[in-house]
Amino acid sequence: MNETAALPTIVLDMPAPEPAPPPRSDPGAVLREVLLAPFRARVWKEFAYLIIAFVLGCVAAAYLFTAIVGGVYTVIVLIGVPLLGCAILGGRVWGRVYRVLNALLLNNPMPEPQPFTYRPGLWGWLRSAYTDRTSWRALLFLVIQCLFGMIIGYGVLMVIAIVGFSALSPIFWVLFNPTNVDENGVEHHSLFQFNQYFVDTWPRVLAFAALGVLGCFLLPWLIRFVCWLHRLFAIWLLAPTAADQRVLELQESRRAAVDDSTATLRRLERDLHDGTQARLVSIAMMLGRAEDRLANGGDAAELIAQARTGSKEALTELRELVRGIHPPALELGLEPALETLAARCAIPVELRVLLPVRPSPSIEAIAYFSVAELLTNVVKHAGANRIWVAVLPTGTDALAVSVRDNGHGGALQPIEGPGETAVAGGLSGLAARARSVDGSLLVDSPVGGPTVVTMVLPVAGP
Repeated sequence: MNETAALPTIVLDMPAPEPAPPPRSDPGAVLREVLLAPFRARVWKEFAYLIIAFVLGCVAAAYLFTAIVGGVYTVIVLIGVPLLGCAILGGRVWGRVYRVLNALLLNNPMPEPQPFTYRPGLWGWLRSAYTDRTSWRALLFLVIQCLFGMIIGYGVLMVIAIVGFSALSPIFWVLFNPTNVDENGVEHHSLFQFNQYFVDTWPRVLAFAALGVLGCFLLPWLIRFVCWLHRLFAIWLLAPTAADQRVLELQESRRAAVDDSTATLRRLERDLHDGTQARLVSIAMMLGRAEDRLANGGDAAELIAQARTGSKEALTELRELVRGIHPPALELGLEPALETLAARCAIPVELRVLLPVRPSPSIEAIAYFSVAELLTNVVKHAGANRIWVAVLPTGTDALAVSVRDNGHGGALQPIEGPGETAVAGGLSGLAARARSVDGSLLVDSPVGGPTVVTMVLPVAGP
């Protein structure tokens, strides 16, 4: 990117591009996929899942009958109340087992639900257990598995067994010499008997085997369809809902906000202790020495001048600290505050701000401190000689803050999502700050540059 590059622009209400024509299916590719399907690792993993799901479905049926029905039956003697609560929470264990199977065999990884939290005391624990949505959804999944995994799974496994036997029927016909008797009592060296039709000759046996071989190439698609239904039920009942994800994101945002505020307080405490407090102590000592000199009839003008200079420096440091908490320039709006930042930056900054509606104070503060941190990162790490900052609207209720430089690039997109703590190029704090107000952060930084960091924030705050 050269030094005369234009500012980033955001186009509103762009016309939708014409839909691309659907890709033509290649008959050769389709035929290859059909012929290779039985040999794909995916099919065998899904076949293994169907076997495990069938077995687990039987075990789950026993669990539901023993734990749930037994708990309900023993409620009359009160011991069943906590037992039933434990049985309900057992759904979480089952859910984890099926999530692991989905990830390993169906290539369907799912995020973990929110951990079980309970109120203090026995009654608090019971109330939390009986109202745990994750456990109830997992139990509903178990009921479906008992029906779907056992009945449908049994049917699919029987079809697979019949097809496999049909494909290998010539071997069984030769080795085991099976016989069937017709209505006249005549024995036939036959694998099967369909009414009075016997598979008792090589042409018939080979034709029957050919049907089995054809079925082997069709079975993978039946297996895939059944496993697709398994994935659908798992995502529907075992994955966290949108509300659960929202709760996790809010918890992560709250944690990030608390960590950020704690770090800010520690920095202020350190700066006050090591800087301003030490300077004020020095001023007090100089004034004390001046007072002693004046009491003895000496000249204290130099000490008073030094104290005056120290007080001015202390005031400057205090202003810097106050600016770090809430910049006074933000009282006039985001644009004047960013102009102050741009003027103080060691690298030339071109600024463009277009805000039809003034954002809320919290959004202005987030945008200001984010731009300040990004400018500091560019000066320290990017090797750039020019920066472009733009604050432009994206619709009626959001704004985009973008910082672009012509440095060497290579910044990483921070990993977003609850529970993620990976630091990507020092930008994870900005991403957490954006998520705390339902915003987002996007980093575009190919090796060699340019780097563009865009933060989208709501105008009115969360």
